[in-house]
Amino acid sequence: MSLSRREFLRLAGLVAGGVTVSACSPLYRQLSGLPATLAGWPPVSARDFQVLSRLTYGPTEQDRLDINGLGWRSWIETQLTPESIEDQAVDWRLRALDSLASDPDVLADWDKEALIDELQQAALLRRVYSRRQLYGRMVEFWSDHFNISVWKGDCWFLKVIDDRDVIRQHALGDFRDLLWASAHSPAMLVYLDNQVNESAAPNENYARELMELHSLGVDGGYSQSDVMELSRCLTGWTVKQHFWQGQFTFNPDLHDPEPKLVLGRRVEPAGQREAESVLEELALHPSTARHVATKLLRRFVTETPPAQLIEDTAQTFLATHGSIRAVLDRLLLDVLPEWGAKVKRPNDFIAGGLRILAADTDGARPVQDYLRQMGQPAFEWPTPDGPPDRSDYWISNLMPRWRFALALAQNQIPGTTLDLDGLATAAGGDPLKPMVELLLGLQLDPKLSSGLQQAIGQVDEQTRLQLSLAGLLASPGFQWH
Repeated sequence: MSLSRREFLRLAGLVAGGVTVSACSPLYRQLSGLPATLAGWPPVSARDFQVLSRLTYGPTEQDRLDINGLGWRSWIETQLTPESIEDQAVDWRLRALDSLASDPDVLADWDKEALIDELQQAALLRRVYSRRQLYGRMVEFWSDHFNISVWKGDCWFLKVIDDRDVIRQHALGDFRDLLWASAHSPAMLVYLDNQVNESAAPNENYARELMELHSLGVDGGYSQSDVMELSRCLTGWTVKQHFWQGQFTFNPDLHDPEPKLVLGRRVEPAGQREAESVLEELALHPSTARHVATKLLRRFVTETPPAQLIEDTAQTFLATHGSIRAVLDRLLLDVLPEWGAKVKRPNDFIAGGLRILAADTDGARPVQDYLRQMGQPAFEWPTPDGPPDRSDYWISNLMPRWRFALALAQNQIPGTTLDLDGLATAAGGDPLKPMVELLLGLQLDPKLSSGLQQAIGQVDEQTRLQLSLAGLLASPGFQWH
């Protein structure tokens, strides 16, 4: 029996509508188990699933085996040392992406769209296939925090360098080093117009966002005068245009040589060192500690972190001189009971679906187009604040998620495939009830109504399997983690 697209969506809607999640208990309690007869995906405890769901892009079979063997605390500690985790599977998939190791003057000669495609492709492949999942989460977090759009000026090729040498290099290091690297990043200087900041025509854009978004926060205690004075410190910070194109340089001829007053401190004339001395102060300022702590808690713990939890996390930041690893250790190992459910952003939804269902993907434009439809294509957010980290923003655009679920289930995304027969075999050969139980165990723990089972029973076995996949990926429960 074949189905039209409309009929498919109707029945898939029944699947999604037939999935209910209790509103009386934390969602992660609904997400941990699997039918005992299925050996392929080992069951995990509710707490372990909570950890995997929030700190990976979707629990795979290997993730479940790892956390069962280590325990959730040791699993987190291992993830906090990603250099100890073998990652050849993703390295193999990235080997053909020549741009990732190239210098900026080489990248400047690439085709613009082809280079952006490779950068976005690499981001998705790492999310889906890397075993260093917490590291990947932090790369995404800092990419949002220090947001740069590839569609601004020369950022289309400079962001490749920023992603490699700023964000990925310092994602689990010290915040001081990360802030310093970002401030010297040609991509950031171009994105926020500091490459044209000179004493004769000051540009305050980067100085403002450096304080408001990257360090102190909007309520961090700085004034408009501080922004203007910091922009004067940053005059002459620019980017080479000819020889060694795309590299940072300081041009003393464009620098304001007079003294400045930033955050109540007199900054004596010292050329490039003036702004660098302010960076040192901003990196370990108490307001910066609270701002970063709040954002980390929102991303990994709860969208409404209690004031005391923010303060405790900020104190860890200050006591460890901005050690990102130490802050995460405190945040993830000590405050787990505080965790609350969050709506998956498009990155989480697509990467999670691909990981959980063991899909094979090249991460190329056909699957990237679904991220674009959902509103979160990598490195394209136009404003410096980065993609929102609020559930209410993302829950309003669910139709593209339906389209992705449907296309994935029907193997209609070029370059991305599911082993439908393998999934059916893992479920015991019957692509209806056992398959649904398998997927519910992977994703949810609800009950299917008898009316829903009857409706699904009216279509052929292959379509039932596709309906199970599409409907469950599009179900309300799978939108949360």
